[in-house]
Parts: sequence; structure tokens; C-alpha cells
Amino acid sequence: MTGSRQSATPARWALPIALAAAAVALQITGGPEGWRLERAVVLAEPWRLVTGHLVHLGWGHLLMNLAGLAVVWALLGPAMTPGRWAATVLACGAGVSLGLLLLSPQVPWYAGLSGILHGLIAAGALAGFRRLPGICAVLLGLLAVKLTVEQFLGPGEGTARLIGGNVIVDAHLYGALAGLACGGILILLNRSRPA
Repeated sequence: MTGSRQSATPARWALPIALAAAAVALQITGGPEGWRLERAVVLAEPWRLVTGHLVHLGWGHLLMNLAGLAVVWALLGPAMTPGRWAATVLACGAGVSLGLLLLSPQVPWYAGLSGILHGLIAAGALAGFRRLPGICAVLLGLLAVKLTVEQFLGPGEGTARLIGGNVIVDAHLYGALAGLACGGILILLNRSRPA
């Protein structure tokens, strides 16, 4: 099956659909308070290490992240197998959670998929570089510029208003770094595989 035909199959979209369904279900149950990644309770309630990425501040925040997920998948979905994407989602989620808990003590809690999304862009662009070098180079460049601007200037005020809360730019950075690590590992795995 060619890459373009693979990207059109329903199985190729199973992971983003599952993420979207879980996020919508958590949003319907009442929002982030009981599910968000919260520093003060994460040891007693470790499920928040996962659910914090699926719950959102409101429907606007959720729809913004799901639109981003759809764009990432449309552009980069064929770059990896579904199993590798699933592993990347888990690794990026772990990278964001651990990064926030260990390196960002000023962040009391986090909710949203955006940290993982930044990781998926990084990993997918690295993994797809041989197939679509121009698009992937532009994506990696734009990601680097966005992360740099966020780290030095902070997030845009419009985004904070749109999502109904603070934008945690450190989550974007940790997700992207985890994604770069995943993408690099996948490149090494592909090179070591016999032809």
C-alpha cells in the first residue's frame, strides 16, 4: 500500500479519533478539575499523568487542540506506523508530565493536548523528512520559531483569551523535546533495519 493510500484508510485515523473521543468524553463529564495534571495531588492520583493531556479548560480549548490534531495527522500521519504514533503519543505525554513536575515548579497544574501536539509535530516531521523534506523542514523551522518566541516573549494574549486560561508554554517545549527524541530514535531504528 502506498503512503497516500495508507493515509486515507480509517485505520490510519484510529489514534487521533480515539484521542478526540476520550477528550470529548472527559469534557462532557464536567471539565478539568478532577482530571487535570495537578502537582499537589499527582502522587495520590497518578491517573492525572494521562488524563491531564485529555481534559481541557473549555470547549474552545478542546476544539482548538482537536483542530491542531487533525492538521498534524493530515500532514504527517503517513510518516509513521500507527504503533509508532501511539508510542510517540505516550512518550510525549510522559515528557510533558515529567518536565512540568520536575522542571517547572511554578506551574501548579496543566490541562490540554497542546504539549503532546508539539511533540507529534516534531516527531512526525523528523520521521517524514525523507518523504517530504520541504514540508518537514518548514514545520520544524516554524516549530523552533514558535517555541523560541514563547520561551522569551510568552504566549499571545489572544490564545489565552480563546482557551479561557493561561497557556503553559513549558508544556509545548517539553512536548517538542520529547517528540524530537522520539523522531531521532525512529530514524536510528529505520537506519539499523536491514534493507
